[in-house]
Amino acid sequence: MRAIFAAIPAILLAVTAAPAFADSSSWRPAGSGSDALGGGHPSWRLASSGPDALGGSRLSWRLADSGSTARLRGLDVVSAKVAWASGSAGTVLRTVDGGRTWRQVGPPDTADLQFRDIEAFSADRAVALPIGEGEASRVYATSDGGRTWTETFRNDDPRAFYDCIAFFDHRRGLALSDPVDGRFRIASTMDGGRSWKVLPPDRMPDALAGEFAFAASGTCLVTAGPGPWAWFATGGGETARVFASSDYGRSWKVSDSPVPSGASAGIYSLAFRDPRHGIAVGGDFAAPTTAPDGAATTHDGGRTWHVARSVPGEYRSGAAWVPWRWNTALAVGPTGSDVSRDGGRTWTRFDTGSFDAVDCAPDGTCWASGEQGRLARLIRS
Repeated sequence: MRAIFAAIPAILLAVTAAPAFADSSSWRPAGSGSDALGGGHPSWRLASSGPDALGGSRLSWRLADSGSTARLRGLDVVSAKVAWASGSAGTVLRTVDGGRTWRQVGPPDTADLQFRDIEAFSADRAVALPIGEGEASRVYATSDGGRTWTETFRNDDPRAFYDCIAFFDHRRGLALSDPVDGRFRIASTMDGGRSWKVLPPDRMPDALAGEFAFAASGTCLVTAGPGPWAWFATGGGETARVFASSDYGRSWKVSDSPVPSGASAGIYSLAFRDPRHGIAVGGDFAAPTTAPDGAATTHDGGRTWHVARSVPGEYRSGAAWVPWRWNTALAVGPTGSDVSRDGGRTWTRFDTGSFDAVDCAPDGTCWASGEQGRLARLIRS
């Protein structure tokens, strides 16, 4: 996504059975509402909320003081206490107290890098991806909570541009690059990100003219672990498409989606709750206030996609399923946040604040992140 990457600062400143692919603002006083933290924190303020969704509850984002002004597009929530976020200017943040405090723990001498994706396994272990052309695309790994980092991969092909990483489990993972020689490139790890190998491209379908992935929220590439299923989404070309793998990324099939595509438009984020059921959100970041047909669903592992009956209607860059709420999903973007409680078929706005990424831990704790160091925890009341 070279052209999009260059344009973003100027424009945005501002389980179930295997899938078919297996065969190949009202304001409230701070501290109100239910919260796993057991109450408010003096440095926190409450974002707007709306009467909807998780079991009929009212949703809101409670903003945390991150101590950062970086744009945070990478986000991984491990538990109610532990979360990691990453972004511009070499920023990697970590909390181990449920968001009361955040600490900058990024690798040294990386202030010129943009960490667009981070995958965390615990309070100690995480893998972070800075993006860009050529050697700007790298992978760093830590096993001591960010006190020390090891650079485990550096792209040596000036034609490659890595956008996202995703893990199936604590050992297996993938990294996605925009097309090289007409095909998307996949790098694989079998040891938790300590080493990487670029996979042969012979079982990857050809890319369309102008097609690429969006490094907007770390969710252009996703998995439905612990099985072998992975998906990545695209835009930029004639059609926004979803590629699917059922063998840990060794081979891929591709399907068209109904989400509009264009020079800066397409699917920005995927989320799969299991190997069959997935959602896709996107739009055009150059026109963030309008996104017709900007959300879609699949019930067959990504073979077919259908436009949601009611869509967010505006550009959305991140999406996530809410654990323990089987049909509930969240979508976020620079102009607001939406919730679906019917598996992505319909969406309802509950917040108008700016976020780029959203993620939920297995225990149901959800966070969102975005520009100017914005980090917020989802509150249900």
